[in-house]
Amino acid sequence: MDTLPRLERIIAERRKADPQASYVAQLHARGLPVIARKVGEEAVETAIAALTGEREELVGEAADLIFHLMVLLSAKDIPLDAVLAELDRREGVSGLDEKASRSE
Repeated sequence: MDTLPRLERIIAERRKADPQASYVAQLHARGLPVIARKVGEEAVETAIAALTGEREELVGEAADLIFHLMVLLSAKDIPLDAVLAELDRREGVSGLDEKASRSE
């Protein structure tokens, strides 16, 4: 499964492209608030598709959400490996315990 690392590389390459020729470059040129808002929109669309849509719609919206989240991570210079390391760190920890530790 090299899809996400490959996507991360493509986003990094396209980030430097002409905004007229690349959606990723266009998002980066418009700035972090636009990228963050797009992640929020995609998250809402994913949730709505989960509740009301067909399987295919949810798959498509989830892909959009992951893509835009990775564009956001790129904008903040956070590598995918950092997110994966955090998930690894949380493995074996109860979700309730992990959530409680964040509010302390």
